[in-house]
Amino acid sequence: MTTRHLKVTVDGKSYDVQVDILDDDTPNRSVGAAPRAAAAVSAPAAAPARAAAAPVASGDGNVTSPLAGTVVKVHVKAGQPVQSGETVITLEAMKMNTEIAAPCAGTVQEVAVNDGSVVGEGALLVKIG
Repeated sequence: MTTRHLKVTVDGKSYDVQVDILDDDTPNRSVGAAPRAAAAVSAPAAAPARAAAAPVASGDGNVTSPLAGTVVKVHVKAGQPVQSGETVITLEAMKMNTEIAAPCAGTVQEVAVNDGSVVGEGALLVKIG
């Protein structure tokens, strides 16, 4: 058995992992061949995944939801200045949090949702001016 040390990056966070290769002389197999052994991977327990979704913004400063889900947290309020890339909303869909970022710098003109709101894909979340 051979042990290899690898660096794995998940959602921008790096983890050092150790992989035990159970059969080092396994030839390359074609697609459809049954696997002979699985490698054991040791990694730290990760927090619930947070995916950064590209904000959907129209030319008028509307930030809309890229997916259907539930608003976990509204990070901004009307009148607040925001920077491009700053998280404005966190959505949860299928047990996964998605951070919605401001597409541009400006001032929040309107927040169209509250914590706990259920939104559909394309729903208005925040208006930035």
